[in-house]
Amino acid sequence: MTAMEKQPFRRQFSYWGANMVRNGRLSAVIALACAVAGVGLVGCEDSTKADADASAGGRSAAAPEKAADEGLLTGTKKIEVGGRLVNVSCAGTSADGKPVIVLLSGGGDGLEKVAGIQKTLSEKNRVCSYDRLGEGASDKPEGPQTLKSTGKVLTAVLDRVAGDRPVVLAGHSLGGLIAARYAPEHQDRVKGLVLMDATSPTQTADLNKGIPESATGPAVALRDQTLAILHGGEPEMLTVPDGKVRSAGDIPVEVIHHGKQYLAAVPDYGPGLERAWTNGQRKWLAVSSHSRLSTAKNSEHYIYVDQPEVAVRAIERVTSQAADRA
Repeated sequence: MTAMEKQPFRRQFSYWGANMVRNGRLSAVIALACAVAGVGLVGCEDSTKADADASAGGRSAAAPEKAADEGLLTGTKKIEVGGRLVNVSCAGTSADGKPVIVLLSGGGDGLEKVAGIQKTLSEKNRVCSYDRLGEGASDKPEGPQTLKSTGKVLTAVLDRVAGDRPVVLAGHSLGGLIAARYAPEHQDRVKGLVLMDATSPTQTADLNKGIPESATGPAVALRDQTLAILHGGEPEMLTVPDGKVRSAGDIPVEVIHHGKQYLAAVPDYGPGLERAWTNGQRKWLAVSSHSRLSTAKNSEHYIYVDQPEVAVRAIERVTSQAADRA
């Protein structure tokens, strides 16, 4: 298969590591990741701030921050993390005792993708998002990324946008996996999780079982390209091994699964892939003894786009529960 012939497969099946089919159009998403650790950073103005503000629907023009938020990043800026620039956006203000909400987008997506839900949530909360290295307006990684190095970037972002305040991580797809892997190692900081169709913690095994070596046709390219991404392919160059779900204690967690199946384009293997994905959502429940699973019945993979009200309610519920437990 030539490079040109491979391109259509790079634009399909979002949560299997390439992309997703929505409304007859193909939109990019890679589903992977993990995190850990911490690092310092220094803030600097984003040279493309005006463009970012416009695309974010004016989210950087947030209301004046409360005294509690003084010194924390607001608007859209780039911060330095380990010599690389990371694009970060924050809006809204913190209520007393309320965690800062941090949105983590899926692979292939930048903070602009979550601008709409960030704007809605910022009416009552302080909400931030960022472009991981290799995504959006952030720098490309210097080389291959590990779970630890990706975690250091997340920790650095949290240091700047939340200070010593507690946080709720709300992640989609790859971002959901990052959040769920990060929380157990940072229970002093992460006080709640919302996982929106998060990548399965056993994605490689699920894929190999769902599309076996004996498979033929388009499914083979889907499997091989997805596995290549899982082993450090672009854009984030992040290697993502399968692993058991570790516990983050009893923090409030909501796992939201898509309700509309859309893998009919791989008729021989689609049903099995859907079942594996659903099982992956159930596995994430083990991240906390206080977790619940729900289904966004009218949504495909992009729950916060297809049914934003479902995502907003879940994030606000978890944030309120985390604040009550503080």
